Amino acid sequence: MMGYGGMGWGGMGWGGMGWGGMIGMVVFWIVLIAAIVWAVSRLLPGRQAPSSAPPSGQETPEDILDRRYARGEIDLETYQAQRAALASARNERLR
Repeated sequence: MMGYGGMGWGGMGWGGMGWGGMIGMVVFWIVLIAAIVWAVSRLLPGRQAPSSAPPSGQETPEDILDRRYARGEIDLETYQAQRAALASARNERLR
C-alpha cells in the first residue's frame, strides 16, 4: 500500500513542494535575476553624456548666445554681460 511518504500523488515527486512551491521557485529566480541585472546596471558606468554637456543635437545656452551675437541680434556689451551671467549661473549650479 502506498502512503504519503512515497513518490505518489501525495508528495508529487518533488519532495512535497506541490504547486505553491513550484510557483514560489519561479518567482524566486525571477526576482534573483532581476536583482542581479539591476545591481550590474548600477555598478557599471553609465553611457550617458556628462551633465555639463547637452544631449546630442541640442544647443547649449552659450551656443545660442554666440549665434545671436554672430548674427548681429545683440551688441558686444549685451553679449559679454549675458555670457558672464551664464558662467556664474553654471558655477553656482556645480557647487
